[in-house]
Amino acid sequence: MKKIHIILLLLLVPLFGFQPKVDTAFDTGEWFKLRIHYGIVNAGYATVTVKEAVVNHKKVYHAVGKGYTTGMSRFFFKVEDLYESYFDKNTGKPYRYVRKIDEGGYTKNQEGFFNQEQNKVLVKDYKNKSEKSLAVTENVQDIVSSFYYLRNHPEIDQMKPGESIAIDMFFDNEITKFKLKFVGREDIKTKFGTVSTMIFKPLVQAGRVFKEKESLTLWITDDKNKLPVRIQADLAVGSLKADIDGYKNLQSPLKIKQ
Repeated sequence: MKKIHIILLLLLVPLFGFQPKVDTAFDTGEWFKLRIHYGIVNAGYATVTVKEAVVNHKKVYHAVGKGYTTGMSRFFFKVEDLYESYFDKNTGKPYRYVRKIDEGGYTKNQEGFFNQEQNKVLVKDYKNKSEKSLAVTENVQDIVSSFYYLRNHPEIDQMKPGESIAIDMFFDNEITKFKLKFVGREDIKTKFGTVSTMIFKPLVQAGRVFKEKESLTLWITDDKNKLPVRIQADLAVGSLKADIDGYKNLQSPLKIKQ
């Protein structure tokens, strides 16, 4: 169960590309919760919220992602993760991110400040009392802003099985390339009813955590919201599954099939 919530955030990230437009997939006030299962065990929850903040006298989105274990899972492996991002309402580019995590004693406490004009990010590590400036690519995103930046891809509904999209994401002081392959469509049952979804597989590196490159699967609502309703990962030991457990203030009504 180590780093379960990091895995979830990574799964949520490479979903859809962004272009500024009026009819967006989300807005201030959106909130949803995922219930995490490790095998048959209810391991914990992850929540993601969109707020509003001001950066450099400009109103921006402030997204907050939290993950935590519950019950017996918390007794065996305590997780308390906090990820935040401040990003532009029009371009989706990030201005600042926060990563504060505690995963079974593995901790990080960092904050990053993006300079989009110079393609740099200043990373402040409060745990180690250090800071460094790093070069980044022109359209780089942080781990949380990527999710929102990518939810509005103008061609997402026209993708064919086997086609993929890719983005640059800044994580752990380096640029990570995420490539996401579209698999197809499927109706799945949720606690709120049956919904039509699009299925994607992020290409990940096989090794100690994941069984193989395509061991991750995501089910995203096939509507304007592009909301994740199921995530599944085949791990080196066991499997991880997350299902939608709650939502409110969606930009568009969730389409439930009778």
